[in-house]
Amino acid sequence: MPDIKSVMKVLKKKKADFPESLIEEIADAHERHNLDDKELNELIDRIKKAYERATVEDGEAVGTVAAQSVGEPGTQMTMRTFHYAGVAELNVTLGLPRLIEIVDARKKISTPTMAIYFDDEYFDARFEKEEIESEAERERFKEEFVRKTANMIGKSSMNDILKNFNLNYADMNIAVEIDEDKIIDKRLDRDDIIKRIEKAFKRVQIDNNMLSFEPPAPSKKEDDTKIPIRELRLLADKVRDLQISGVKNIGKVVISKEGLEWVIHTEGSNLGSVLKMEGIDKVRTTTNDIHEIEKILGIEAARNAIIREAQNTMEEQGLTVDVRHIMLVADMMTADGSVKSIGRHGISGEKASVLARASFEETGKHLLRASIRGEIDHLTGIIENIIIGQPIPLGTGSVGVIMKRR
Repeated sequence: MPDIKSVMKVLKKKKADFPESLIEEIADAHERHNLDDKELNELIDRIKKAYERATVEDGEAVGTVAAQSVGEPGTQMTMRTFHYAGVAELNVTLGLPRLIEIVDARKKISTPTMAIYFDDEYFDARFEKEEIESEAERERFKEEFVRKTANMIGKSSMNDILKNFNLNYADMNIAVEIDEDKIIDKRLDRDDIIKRIEKAFKRVQIDNNMLSFEPPAPSKKEDDTKIPIRELRLLADKVRDLQISGVKNIGKVVISKEGLEWVIHTEGSNLGSVLKMEGIDKVRTTTNDIHEIEKILGIEAARNAIIREAQNTMEEQGLTVDVRHIMLVADMMTADGSVKSIGRHGISGEKASVLARASFEETGKHLLRASIRGEIDHLTGIIENIIIGQPIPLGTGSVGVIMKRR
């Protein structure tokens, strides 16, 4: 157990106010390297210097620096939109279009995707329960479980399990044959498929794997002979497209093995439904849809998702941006308890200063509304002071001289 008390004693003596995570790291290093008192003092002195050097000076224009630090590398980004590292079958938006999606806080993103991981503790419990001991059997069980889960998540339609499909214009019906081998291969439940078919179609006859569908009976007004043929064709499309398995909003799934563990990548996203499934690792399973994360896991998780997604987008392009700039952007976007865009419909459009809002977009509208409401601009920010030609509240401009009466 790391000796945190000794570290805290030295920190108090040196008046070093460090975050809890850094204190734990120092205590861990103290124990791991078996440091004596002199070495611990030297370590804390050096960390204190580095920590103070890393802090932002009072009055620093952190917003402007963050905007420049994220915006400048953004000009180097490619417009290469579709590509998924390591999974060729899936498309995902990357590069500049993805960065724009993140900062615009788009409700509907162009290529939502999920990375679904599995819980090792769940597997261990199953191995113990079913008395599976050999490594080969365990690996087979894992693979079978992953493939079954993938087929439960991914979309499958009737078209995927049919052997024969015949449109009979003479008898005005559709005869189809279900392929039992395809159902077994996809690890689906035949009884569940039959229930879905019976629920979706009222006029259906089932004889083992042979199914016969009839279009809805025409009303008395419909004398035109073309109507039943049209109905038959529409019915054929409906039969083929009937979804027999899968989670809502998720299409294709791809199973891959990353190192020693199985991962499912999806086209589409439904975090809430996937997290309810057994065997899923609820900590690591994630989606690139930030609004969905906010809805399911809360605003703090959404903030972390913005940071992670922006960082990954930059790093994929070979660009390095200090995480603190991205953290500031994420903090601004989530400070009010909901994810807001950086634009006229979000942060920039809700600034307290009339002149700051007017300088961004829709100048006339903002000035007219402010005039009607009788708004007062207190000139506390940078933009509004530049507009009227006053010193900005930074550096020497942030110091006010007050005369003290005797």
